[in-house]
Amino acid sequence: MADMKAVFNVTDEFGIDREQISVSLEKADPGAVTLADDGVTLEITVPLSVTLDAFEKTLRTQLHDMGHKEIDVDD
Repeated sequence: MADMKAVFNVTDEFGIDREQISVSLEKADPGAVTLADDGVTLEITVPLSVTLDAFEKTLRTQLHDMGHKEIDVDD
């Protein structure tokens, strides 16, 4: 549950629809964020040996690197 909360904490900042996110049920190092073959769905693997705080920072960076931008929640 905490893993999903961490994922959604970050992806919600980017306005990514939760229906476009697939999170592996198993943790595995080093973790991963990839775009599925459909070109829409983000496939996320939470790392096994990294804290959730560190994972959130890494996930945020990876989403930036994939071209995603945070949304302005004040608009």
